[in-house]
Amino acid sequence: MSNDPSIARAVWARYAWLRDYGHLEYVRKAVKCENFFAGVQWEPGDLAALKASRRPALTINKIISTISNVLGAHIYNRTDTAFRPRNEGATSEVADALTKVFMQISDNNQLQWVRSDVFCDGVVTSRGFFDVRMDFSDSLAGEVRVTQLNPKNVLIDADADEYDPDKWKDVMITKWLTIDDIELLYGKDKADMLRNHTNAYFPYASDAMDLMRDRFGSQMSTFYTGSSTEDHVSTIRNVRVIERQHRKLDKTQFFVDIVTGDMRQVPVDWDNARVQAYLADNPNMTTTMKLVQRIRWTVVAGETILHDEWSPYDHFTVVPYFPHFRRGRTVGLVENLIGPQELLNKVSSQELHVVNTTANSGWMVKKGGLVNMSISELEERGATTGLVVEVTDLDALEKIQPSPTPTGLDRITYKAESHIDQISGVSDYMKGFAREDVSAKSVVANQQSGQANLARVMDNMNRTDNILARNILCLIQRFYTQERLIHITTDQFGAQTQQVAVNQQTPEGRIINDLTLGEYGVVITNQPDRDTFEESQFDQAVRMRTDLGIAIPDKFLIQASRLHNKAQILSELEGGKDSPEAQEQAEMQKRAQMADILKKEGDAKLADARAQREAAESTTGGESDVEIEYAKMQAELELQQRKMEQEFELAKAKLEQDLQLQRAKMEQEMQIKREMASEELRAKQAEAQAQAKQQAIELKAKERMARAVALHGNPEQSAGDPTKTGVKQ
Repeated sequence: MSNDPSIARAVWARYAWLRDYGHLEYVRKAVKCENFFAGVQWEPGDLAALKASRRPALTINKIISTISNVLGAHIYNRTDTAFRPRNEGATSEVADALTKVFMQISDNNQLQWVRSDVFCDGVVTSRGFFDVRMDFSDSLAGEVRVTQLNPKNVLIDADADEYDPDKWKDVMITKWLTIDDIELLYGKDKADMLRNHTNAYFPYASDAMDLMRDRFGSQMSTFYTGSSTEDHVSTIRNVRVIERQHRKLDKTQFFVDIVTGDMRQVPVDWDNARVQAYLADNPNMTTTMKLVQRIRWTVVAGETILHDEWSPYDHFTVVPYFPHFRRGRTVGLVENLIGPQELLNKVSSQELHVVNTTANSGWMVKKGGLVNMSISELEERGATTGLVVEVTDLDALEKIQPSPTPTGLDRITYKAESHIDQISGVSDYMKGFAREDVSAKSVVANQQSGQANLARVMDNMNRTDNILARNILCLIQRFYTQERLIHITTDQFGAQTQQVAVNQQTPEGRIINDLTLGEYGVVITNQPDRDTFEESQFDQAVRMRTDLGIAIPDKFLIQASRLHNKAQILSELEGGKDSPEAQEQAEMQKRAQMADILKKEGDAKLADARAQREAAESTTGGESDVEIEYAKMQAELELQQRKMEQEFELAKAKLEQDLQLQRAKMEQEMQIKREMASEELRAKQAEAQAQAKQQAIELKAKERMARAVALHGNPEQSAGDPTKTGVKQ
């Protein structure tokens, strides 16, 4: 790593260029959009002017409810990521293993919530960013870490005009760190250099972005002024760190597959011995040198270079999300709602002002006409309910008639709300505010058509998911080279997990699930949120069972339900199949089913015999052997039915008797428990009464003592000082 201060100055110059030529403009827009989303929708100067003139300033925040509907639609429409083979060296088994590894990474990083936060950043500020890199804090082997970046801290190449960061020349991430953070990340020597720097606590006083910072405290930059330097260094984030990732030309060694022509960069930490060992194990591989654009990673704080090395990654760590993207211009959903929201606030405030002026329009007073109050008192109390004014004559006081309400003022409010709905693409049907006279089918159709307004926003999120999965796949193939045992949850109901071994070497020397070989494509599919998915599945299963008569087992109905303890219900249901009661009930159901089957078969045979008898009678004109066979068959069938009915009744009576015995036993146990609880309650009540009685006795004794002291004085004081006794000597 070079210590040339010109490198730090070049990074700072590039940062200042990107900041001043585009990024500050975006920051101002993002701050305004975030304020409107949070309900801070009036300029401070306008609020002061309205307050001085005693006029209302209403804030009717329609933006947050509209955007919340979009955020809810995103939550209900998750995506599923999978991988598929793309060349001859890739297999479906390894693709399945990669999919499971991605599931484990998503679970470790709580990717569904990080994804929702990034989507919210994009919708509100027009930009959202993931950060994907390796983390070695929990495991020496390294784990993929996916985090959310503040979009106001990410500076994009000013000349870039494409969505994919692979087409950008550089990207910068700026953040505030403490000296301790820098020592932990970059070493004690770097931290000491900043500690000894005279301007370490105020490194960039001229940086305009210092004025506003997102945090729990005040957004304005305020620095700690206490006397404890140690507390200042360890807790206050006051050192701006700039991280720049940019592309530079470099000759790099690549592995080349002679058969397929597939090329893969040799890891930067491999020495020549390891490369030769890999070539010996893979005869179809060779190496070649190629001029490529590699990523240079430089981190500076002021003129101190914290890190300056080639990046170990093939892609920038930054993955963007833009709701609407057009040739380098990003557009969110809030910025176009600011105008209608301001119109709604101003018109609503004006309506309230007109109503107030109507109620207190003023008075015309003849000079000297007031008797019981002055002009100033009338000005303050003139709008008070029940006001009584004494005047010299009836013509001395007259109320000023207010001007009529401007025509159409109330309609502007409805127009402003309509503008918000139309511009955002979120209709009343999507909000659940459809009219009562509209059919359910029409509501569903309008909701589906309304989703088309957000199709671009959702499609760009899928595009971001594809880039994110591509970068994670690259990290997996680059760093997940050792044998690992991946644990994934396959059944959330029963808390069942599955172990998947990757890069596992067999005794024969073959590697199972080798993640480092082959090229794989990313497949992004939309799927509803799990809660919504479960509800729809449960409704469909119930309708199939009740309406269509499909015998869906109880297990699947319980799994699709939203019961809190359905895992326990399933386990008890599975375990209860072996109980005597369950076996008897199953046997009864089986016999009932057999009886029903025999009855249907007998009815079919009787119908067949009846048809044969009628045919014989029509030909012979009298009784035949068919009638005799028919009567015999009918008698046998009736005998079998009576026998099965008797057995069924006996089994039913036995089951009812067992249930009655169990019920009686449970009632007896409950009665014993109730009696024990009653005895315990009576004992507690008696104890409480005794305590209350004792307290009453003590209180009466204290009252008697107090009365005696009041009448005769304190006996102890009297004994010590005869002059203070209350009894006359």
